[in-house]
Amino acid sequence: MRRVERFYDENPRREWERLERHRTEFAVTMRALGEYLPPPPAAVLDVGGGPGRYAIELARRGYEVVLFDLSRGCLDFVKEKAKEAGVELAGYEHGDAVDLSRFDDESFAAVLLMGPLYHLLGEGERRRAIREAWRVLNPGGLVFAAFITRYAPIRWAAKHEPGWILDRPERLEGLLASGVLRESAEEGFIDAYFARPGEVVPLMESEGFETLDLVACEGVVSMIEEGINGLSGELWEAWVELNWRLGRDPSVHGAAEHLLYVGRKEGR
Repeated sequence: MRRVERFYDENPRREWERLERHRTEFAVTMRALGEYLPPPPAAVLDVGGGPGRYAIELARRGYEVVLFDLSRGCLDFVKEKAKEAGVELAGYEHGDAVDLSRFDDESFAAVLLMGPLYHLLGEGERRRAIREAWRVLNPGGLVFAAFITRYAPIRWAAKHEPGWILDRPERLEGLLASGVLRESAEEGFIDAYFARPGEVVPLMESEGFETLDLVACEGVVSMIEEGINGLSGELWEAWVELNWRLGRDPSVHGAAEHLLYVGRKEGR
């Protein structure tokens, strides 16, 4: 995980600005959080929250948010952004998503796991992170877990670098077979696992969660969002609402970049 940690340490602003460019993803995710989270001031653990976009917004809404991240650079960045926003998080903790041992059992109403599961390349590691989230949740607590879809890199290449499929055929075949791409910061991302939509619900349910929702965060405008993201007011809100509705249609899930799983803690 050192490569992942270093990637985010070197430029924590990258993810902050990414969600400014991809407003639909942020808005639809916040729509899901608003739909399912208990009322504030419920305790929320944001595991792998990076530069703090969601943590700061939830703190602004009155939630008691602890941000836990692998990157010290991101944690420092969040402190500055929270200060600018005039909010205070309940805590800033450094560590790995597979080990939440500093937190007691059943100590949070919700856990955001919106980042780690696509940087944990092995299924065993992903399951450890999910189990840790389950452990620290109150009975009936909620998990919000993000996945990047298997074909997202191919869709990106089609738009930005069509020659990739011939220039790097071994990487294409590796992605299709295993879901894993090992990348460098120079290529714009870092080592990641890209999930098939059909594996998400069985994975989460096998670790003790009751499925409440699975949402394509970009709705139907993945990779064609520029015009939508430039909107404001009533028209922008109408598109957010539409993409929230359509993003829950399973036929859309493989054509989006990010999936958000919402589940409730049950007994294993």
